Order: sequence, then structure tokens, then C-alpha cells
Amino acid sequence: MVSLPEAGFLAQASDRLKLMLEEEAIEARLGTGDVLFQHGDTGDALYVILQGMMEVSILSQNGRKLSMDLMGPGSVFGEIALFDPGERTATITATQPCRVLKVQNADVMRQVRRNPELAVDLTRLAGQRMRWINMQLHEQVFLTVPTRLARKLLHLAQLQSEDNCSVSLSQSELAEYVGATREAVSKTISVWKKQGIIEATRGGLEILDTDTMEELADPEQI
Repeated sequence: MVSLPEAGFLAQASDRLKLMLEEEAIEARLGTGDVLFQHGDTGDALYVILQGMMEVSILSQNGRKLSMDLMGPGSVFGEIALFDPGERTATITATQPCRVLKVQNADVMRQVRRNPELAVDLTRLAGQRMRWINMQLHEQVFLTVPTRLARKLLHLAQLQSEDNCSVSLSQSELAEYVGATREAVSKTISVWKKQGIIEATRGGLEILDTDTMEELADPEQI
């Protein structure tokens, strides 16, 4: 029997949902750069990350990539297709070797009919996703590039490092997460380096002054 991580959404999931995953899911492995599914693919399954990190991204009409988030162990995704069958709304890519569980939609819905309490978990998951999407939209429309960058750095540092201070992404990759040009991100980083807020490391950035970075993230906005 697979061991489920006590993290992410699974940290607060019901025992019934965890049992369903253990009974119905099959495990798959992905290497760095492997695509689990693409925007526009048919949504036919629910997924759980057991190990590794996966990127959520979309493409604009002009073909520009926007990285929305990183997901780690315990993250559950793909639930939109349960409520609204159709195409996938984003692309999911492994940013490091990953193990994931996959449960076909038909098996999930069969379990829900047998155990209606599962619907509470899935509705809560969908609600969290909608709230997150709404927040992403508001940030892109209303916040400046420096504020968006500060928020993304703090968020990504929590996901990527034990000390919550290191981000292993290039400036081009950060620009994809912020929804800005590489030049705009580079200019902001240069200013913060001079102020002693961050420093460049091999393969990324390190936050030296978390308090100031949190102020720059301006949590009172939106």
C-alpha cells in the first residue's frame, strides 16, 4: 500500500479520501521536464503528488508562457474535470523527478456515489482552486512587478528550500512566474541586491532580509 504524504491538501483531507486514493490510484513516475498533461488535453483523472515538484503553466494568445505555481507532495489537482468535464485548463510539468498517483474520473465518481462524504473534500478542493485563480488574476491586474516578484519569491522559497530563503530559478524563469519581462525582473533584482535584500547564488537567489521582502510583498493589497 502506498504511503500518502501528510502535506499540502492531504494534510487536511478526510480518511475516506485517503482510503479512496489508496484503493483506486495507480502510481506513475516522471523525469525532470516530463509533461503530465497539457492545456487542452481531455481531463480524465485526478492526481496526487507523492514526491517531487510540478509546475502549473498556461500560454497566452501570443504564445508567451506564464508559470502559475509550483506544487509539491500532498498536492491534489485535476479536480475541475470532475465538475466540468472538458479540456485541461493548464499544463503540468515535472521540474524534478516525480511520483504521482492517478485516479480515473469514473472511479472517483463511483466512490463519491458510494460515499457522499467524499464530495465535501472535493468541493473544498475546487473552492480553494477557484480562490487561488481569482487571487492570481487580481495580482496580475492590480499589482506592480516588484510587488508580484516579492510575493512569488516568498512563496517559491517556502516550496523549494527548508530555510524558506532560497529560490532555484533563473531570472527568465522568475519572469514567467511573475508575468513580466526578464528585463523588468532583472532591474528589480538589481535594486534589491544593492539594498542587501537578496543575493545571487549559483542557480538562483537567496533572500537575506525576509522582513523587508514581506513588506515589499505588501500583504494588505487585494
